Amino acid sequence: MIEFIYFIIEKLFPFSWVEFNFMKNAFIAILLISVLFGIVSTMIVNNKMSFFSDALGHCVFTGIALGVMLGIDNYIISMMAFAIIFALGISTIINSGISSSDTIIGVFSSAGISLGIVVLSFGGGFSKYSGYLIGDILSVTKQEIHSLFIILAIVVLIWFVSFNKLIMSSLNKELALSKGVNVKFYKNIFVILIALIVTISLKLVGMLVINSLLVLPAASAKNISKNIKSYHIISILFSMFSGVSGLIISYYIGTSAGASIVIISSIIFFVTFFIAINKNSNYQ
Repeated sequence: MIEFIYFIIEKLFPFSWVEFNFMKNAFIAILLISVLFGIVSTMIVNNKMSFFSDALGHCVFTGIALGVMLGIDNYIISMMAFAIIFALGISTIINSGISSSDTIIGVFSSAGISLGIVVLSFGGGFSKYSGYLIGDILSVTKQEIHSLFIILAIVVLIWFVSFNKLIMSSLNKELALSKGVNVKFYKNIFVILIALIVTISLKLVGMLVINSLLVLPAASAKNISKNIKSYHIISILFSMFSGVSGLIISYYIGTSAGASIVIISSIIFFVTFFIAINKNSNYQ
């Protein structure tokens, strides 16, 4: 499967970077991640959950720390398990209404990253995990690409089956409840999806930029989209364009891929923002 994709990439892109398998792996990974980010970005923006996804990124160190303490060699297992528990925990406490969502998320985020760093830095061993801060898409393995394929397939399937209910739950909770939609169930499904996506992609793009990648595509698309359908399509296209162009630019100028992608995404946001302003001023 991967070899066939290699062949297609070599035929479509006659550039120097396709000579290297690590770049082809990175290209495949960034396409998969971009589509994932483009899809869930719309729901994150609709639900005003940008801080939530950021908090999940911060909790990764606690997930790794748990893996170290439990003797789990594959950190992705402990990271994913902790991220899901973390996500459901935040969601449950927010729904209780005892405190504001931004306060709860701030507390969980601070506690999660601090606990993880304390455990991992005990004895001066934190440096081996610092790569999770900025990520390294060029180190992606075939196994991780397969995992991204699986996550993307799950997300697309859930979107296909539950799209209307997810949208209704995010835009109008009261209307969703009146239509018999189990809002709590679909919200839990969504936060679990975010946890899976953040966990599987964090090592590749980095904790410091992952929240931007999860928010900017939809934020940009919202500026110029006319309906729900165009909103989602444009978000995915913006995410893919930013991902591919950022990866290629980072290869040629020697910069961080994740940060380069965020810069491209930010430029797109400001361009669409000024387009929206100009359009609104013409109507007035």
